[in-house]
Amino acid sequence: MDRQEIIRQLKHHKKQPYLDYRLKRKTEEFTDRLFYTLFDINTTVEENLEFLALDFNELVDLACWDTVRPCTKVWERYLAELPIILEKLNLDAEAIRDCDPASLSIEEVYMAYPGFYAIAIYRLAHFLYQEGFPMVPRLMTEYAHRQTGVDINPGAQIGNSFFIDHATGVVIGETAIIKDKVKIYQGVTLGALYVDKSLQKTKRHPTIESNVTIYANATILGGETVVGENSVIGGNAWLTSSVPPNSTVFHTPEIKIKTVSNA
Repeated sequence: MDRQEIIRQLKHHKKQPYLDYRLKRKTEEFTDRLFYTLFDINTTVEENLEFLALDFNELVDLACWDTVRPCTKVWERYLAELPIILEKLNLDAEAIRDCDPASLSIEEVYMAYPGFYAIAIYRLAHFLYQEGFPMVPRLMTEYAHRQTGVDINPGAQIGNSFFIDHATGVVIGETAIIKDKVKIYQGVTLGALYVDKSLQKTKRHPTIESNVTIYANATILGGETVVGENSVIGGNAWLTSSVPPNSTVFHTPEIKIKTVSNA
């Protein structure tokens, strides 16, 4: 096969007309600028909001393939929402500082906790998800996923003062509902019982009521599964049915120790 034939075949099979990877790169730049605008003391808010507006216009050009949808109006609503999002993120940071004995300062939480970063990018993406802005919210949370190991779908609904400790391996599905003052640890999955495209418009992921703690590597599955308030889910637990309020659920492993006598 000569070079021209290879090129012809590659072009023939390159079928996705909207697959412009500039969108991914621009979304990551927008996400970084947005995060620094909200938190970095050396980043000027007034000036950066102008840059963010320009960035967003580029995202509109790249992401809004359906010209009927008013993507250009989203920025004004998003801008008005940013103070509310920042207020929620400050509550998240305070919850992490107050709950984690290893936290030495609030500044450490903002700068060094991957769980906080993942929550921040989720909250910044969630509003755009609610607005129906295409692709960008998912690219934002996947950017955070790549950096932190935390996979939060931007469609999840998460209340105030949320705490993810250690972060790595956490998965929170699109239709999960998490209420206020919930603490989860590494490796926790809030997932679906099974995957089928026909379930796209249904609630597939669990509801976690307020003041629940979920320890490492617990798996909670199903759209009808509700963990009642003030409950504690122990490490490695596997849940596919609801738990009443004020419950403690734990997994008891069977441990067998084989010893070899001295010869």
